[in-house]
Amino acid sequence: MAAERGQAEHPSGSGPAGEGGGGAGPDGRRRPRRRSLLIGGGTAVGLGAVGLAARDELSRWWWRIPGNEKPRTPGAVDHRGAEWIAASDANLRRADRPADHVIDRVVIHVVQGSYAVALKVFQDPAHGAAAHYVVRAKDGHVAQMIRELDIGHHAGDLSYNQRSVGIEHEGFVDRPEDFTDAMYASSAKLTAGICGRYGIPIDREHIVGHHEVPGADHTDPGPHWDWERYLRLVRAATS
Repeated sequence: MAAERGQAEHPSGSGPAGEGGGGAGPDGRRRPRRRSLLIGGGTAVGLGAVGLAARDELSRWWWRIPGNEKPRTPGAVDHRGAEWIAASDANLRRADRPADHVIDRVVIHVVQGSYAVALKVFQDPAHGAAAHYVVRAKDGHVAQMIRELDIGHHAGDLSYNQRSVGIEHEGFVDRPEDFTDAMYASSAKLTAGICGRYGIPIDREHIVGHHEVPGADHTDPGPHWDWERYLRLVRAATS
């Protein structure tokens, strides 16, 4: 009974008879209390997490040093079936994503013009902007103009440029007939592949319109872009 009372008096295990007590072991040496072990273990786990985070950040900075660059094949594409049509180097910044910058957004654009116009302006060094992909309306054909590891000047915001892949769509924001079934299906498959490669959640927080980029003065993809349909197609393309 005395032992039972002792246990009840030390419910946290801090007393000599508690579960975590620091009583003497068979060799006469005092054992560390369980609470100390838990705290010590938690500290080790915490330090381990901090160490991993620090290592990841150091790795990112290493890839940002000029001259440190991943091998790349001229004309290679990231999306199967895409046609490589290079944008002007003046409209992008070479990088090594996601090693140097995390990719966690897809930005949807509408050209306010034709497929041919989009290709032309993205190849013009004076234009100052280009998206990674352009999707044609009539058949959903995809042109890749910037590698996903590189940063396209498409969002009008440095942070979003660094963290996103931009997809342009042929058409005009006030002409819903431009957004064809073929375009929706092809673009959704493209976005599904991007999300799969970088672990991007398929939702409206991570798949955004150009008008939703902080500080944007654009309105695309406009009120006729069917977001509910588009996300449904993206999810279907992942299965």
